[in-house]
Formats: sequence, C-alpha cells, structure tokens
Amino acid sequence: MPHTGVEEKLPWRNVPSVVREEVETVLGSSVVRGARVWGGYGPTPTFRLRLADGRGVFFKGTNRDSNEFAQCALVREERVYRELGDVIGGWAPRFYGAFRQDDWHALLLEDVGPKSVPPWTPALTRRIAHTYADFHTSTLGWQGTPSWLPRPQESLPRVTWRRVAAESDDLASVAALVGEREAEAHTWLRMALPTLQAVADSAADLPGPYALLQSDTRSDNLRFTGGRLYLFDWPFIEVGRPEFDLVALAQSVTVDGGPEPEQVIAWYGERLALRSDALDAAVCWLAAFFADLAWRPEIPGLPRLRRFQRQQLGVTLAWAARRLALPAPEWVDMLG
Repeated sequence: MPHTGVEEKLPWRNVPSVVREEVETVLGSSVVRGARVWGGYGPTPTFRLRLADGRGVFFKGTNRDSNEFAQCALVREERVYRELGDVIGGWAPRFYGAFRQDDWHALLLEDVGPKSVPPWTPALTRRIAHTYADFHTSTLGWQGTPSWLPRPQESLPRVTWRRVAAESDDLASVAALVGEREAEAHTWLRMALPTLQAVADSAADLPGPYALLQSDTRSDNLRFTGGRLYLFDWPFIEVGRPEFDLVALAQSVTVDGGPEPEQVIAWYGERLALRSDALDAAVCWLAAFFADLAWRPEIPGLPRLRRFQRQQLGVTLAWAARRLALPAPEWVDMLG
C-alpha cells in the first residue's frame, strides 16, 4: 500500500535478523507478524508485532540511519520507562524491555491498538480532556520529582519571542509564510509582539503546584480505549504547570478538525482548576515555539512536519489574540 507524503520506513522483514531474534529473546515468544506503523512525524522504525503467545507489542527503534535527535530521544524515553515506570504506569503502555544490538536501539511496549482520534467528536474529546486532567492530578504537587527532569525555569526561557524576532528578520520570515497577505501579517506580528513577548516571558515565574508533563500530547501520541488514556512518546517529560501540557493538546485537537481550544480547556476544567494567567502564558509561549520553527527549511525525511507546525502556529496565534483581546489575525488561515 503506498503512503505518499509519509516518512519512509523499512518493512519488518528488512530489519536485521539479529535484531528480530533479540526481540523474540526479550519477549520470550516468536513474532508471527510485523506491520509497519505509519503516522507520527518521524522516520524511526516502528512496528506492531503479533506474537505466538497472542500478545501485541509495539516496537520502536533507531539505527545508524536515524538522526541524532531521534537517537537521543529514545535514550531519554528508555530512562523514563525504567526510572519513572511506577509513576506513569497508569498512563503509559506496559514496558516489556529495551535492548541494543549492533547499531540498533529498541523499546518494546504494549500495543494498545490503532489511533483513537481523529475524529475528535465532542463526546470523545470531553472524555479525553477529563482523563488528561486526571493524569496531571495524579502527580500534582508531587514531592518525589527526580532532579534530572527539567523545571520551568530551565526549559521555558529557551524559547522567547525576542529570539524568534531576531532570527526571523524581525518576523519577516514568519510573515512570508502567508504569501500575498505577507504585509498584513508582518504588520500584525510587529504590533502584537510586545504583548506576546511580555506574557510569554512570565511563564517561567508562574508558581506551582507543578505536575509531571508529557510535553508532546497529540492524536498520534495517545490512545483512549476502555475508558483509559494511554500516552506515548515520553522523552520530553518535564515538571511544570498543567496548563502547558493542556494548551499543547487543545490546539492540536483544533488542528485535527476537532473542537476549538477554548472548549477543550473548559472540559478539562471540569476536573481540574486552571489559572487564567498560566493559560495566557502557555498560549503565548507555545505560539513562540511554533513561530520559531514554522518558517525554517524543510527537514530531510520529515515531509509533513513543517506544514503541521504552520497549522499549529495559525491556531495558536488566533487563540492568543482572542485571549489577549488583540485584533483578529485574519491571515492565519493561509498558514499551512
């Protein structure tokens, strides 16, 4: 089956035999079927495996062809599963093990089924928002947080509107993304910059209580089955206010054609109280994050990533304008 516009991925039969044999050794059962997993925004080898004992296993790996970012992320993710498994266990697939064989590094996780969303129906979105609030509540104010997890004072200042403006020719590169409405976009961005910058800069100083943040929650990184929320891709886990995780999820729901972010926030708020200033800061900070990436050159092997980031920038900027009573950036519909 062709997958036009999707990252290249080798079939299971082309995985080196020593790697396939090690999988069976670690799992204690033979693999009867291996199917490539498409989706996500990376070319890393991922497979859904069916074992002779009936189990379903998700294989996630890197090899010499993987970029440094993917290799480092898998190292961090293995550490999360090994050292924080008891904390995230209620929200993550079961961890069956990990191994290195030649140039391969692999994680073996419970397969919890195909994608649950989209479509983001209102009923399903509300249930996921509720359980996402439960996830944050489970560690809110936790005193046993490991020192190696990044804190807001460390991670958030790495992204600023000041740096975005400096590196994008005073936002001209960002404005150029909308083509014929470039001048309109540039005027709006320069007008809004002081406000966006001031609110985003306040993010690192927000008080707790803090919780564990998955920091990359979107449709391809979650499953909702049997009333349970499973979260995948944990290398970016950190400590912070739940609003930052929530804002990232909420805008991605809208990008996927689901409810507006305000509705996702409202449903989440039925289970866990939110701070308005933290939501403002999170939206403005996330807009800077996408503005920093959306205009950059395409990344080899990742044909869909920049378009997705442009769409996220459009939703997040429009949301920031609504929250901060800025003029509506009508041109954002041309992003993506």
